[in-house]
Amino acid sequence: MKYYDIVIIGGGPAGLAAAASAKRNGVDSILILERDKELGGILNQCIHNGFGLHTFKEELTGPEYAGRFIDQVKELGIEYLLNTMVMDISTDKVVTAMNRTDGMFQVQAKAVILAMGCRERARGALNIPGYRPAGIFSAGTAQRLVNIEGYMPGREVVILGSGDIGLIMARRMTLEGAKVKVVAELMPYSGGLKRNIVQCLDDFGIPLKLSHTVVDIEGKERVEGITLAEVDAKGKPIPGTEEHYTCDTLLLSCGLIPENELSRGIGVDMSPVTSGPLVNESLETSVEGVFACGNVLHVHDLVDFVSEEAAAAGRNAVKYVKSLDAGTKAEEAKEIKIVPTDGVRYTVPVTVHPDRMDDTLTVRFRVGNVFKDHYIAVYLDDERIYHKKRQIMAPGEMEQVKLEKEKLAQYPDLKTITIKLEEE
Repeated sequence: MKYYDIVIIGGGPAGLAAAASAKRNGVDSILILERDKELGGILNQCIHNGFGLHTFKEELTGPEYAGRFIDQVKELGIEYLLNTMVMDISTDKVVTAMNRTDGMFQVQAKAVILAMGCRERARGALNIPGYRPAGIFSAGTAQRLVNIEGYMPGREVVILGSGDIGLIMARRMTLEGAKVKVVAELMPYSGGLKRNIVQCLDDFGIPLKLSHTVVDIEGKERVEGITLAEVDAKGKPIPGTEEHYTCDTLLLSCGLIPENELSRGIGVDMSPVTSGPLVNESLETSVEGVFACGNVLHVHDLVDFVSEEAAAAGRNAVKYVKSLDAGTKAEEAKEIKIVPTDGVRYTVPVTVHPDRMDDTLTVRFRVGNVFKDHYIAVYLDDERIYHKKRQIMAPGEMEQVKLEKEKLAQYPDLKTITIKLEEE
């Protein structure tokens, strides 16, 4: 059995940033386990630009952004294993993994950082009626086929779902010579960033039909066409609103799900809203010494925020390891709940220990609908300490507020922090 201070599951943007941060904060014994044949995760297939504006103050493509962090990991001499699948993590942080070289093996960690990212919802989770012909892809699979493998999934394309990957693939398929007929979205609002709607649909004249879904798929061997219908407020198709489109390809961009089989296996408490772990201010899960960051925790819209969050997870894992080594386990500190309400769907983190937090803590959240001219309000028990107007907030874009340690210290009997939206 090999021993490491910190084992990181996943070598994508979150895992890389967490590893670099942990090393810089004074822990040398770090291992990254990545199931793919290279580091970088999903960024390797995201060849469009728009990454890194926050982190590096310049516009990079996905592979360039990943490359910066891969270089850091290599320069810092951090150990990593590729083509390695993690099978199990035990509560005492023994990680069981396997690869072709070592077969099945185990490593013992003092702290584990979960950075497995997320996956796409497949057709089976969407209950679309119709045949099961070839030509139905998730948008991410199509992206990989075009950008990495060099294959063209099809020539006449319909996209269901307006998540960022779907929007970006509408543009990508158009640039490769395909005809994208329409992007349909079940919700009355888009699930993607506003800039992607403008740059990927509006600029190419691709129609976006909100409150629409696919009600039939035709074709035995290959997709020959699909039928769209408008849906009512409950998401049920409205009879008489059907429209038929001929196409040879249907791309599905219907949301991302954090990849949390391993987290559930250890017994981590999960959020029913994000499908990711519930964490405290240190990004530590309900299992002591197990941290989570990036899209495994909640789906982010910008990779810059993933890196920022992962760097915090790396720092906090180091603090935990050093306290274990010194035998000064953190004392039971007072835990304060963060309550999302009135339009705020969830928050990350869900609890705060003011004594243990850094000077400022970023609380990220998403709203449950499109809100215009609303205020983000933060209450400490019944006292409002933050009130900021936003012209528009949408579920596709993450929001954040910052809590200050100094401010929380002024409320020694504080029980709850409430984050909500207000009209005035």
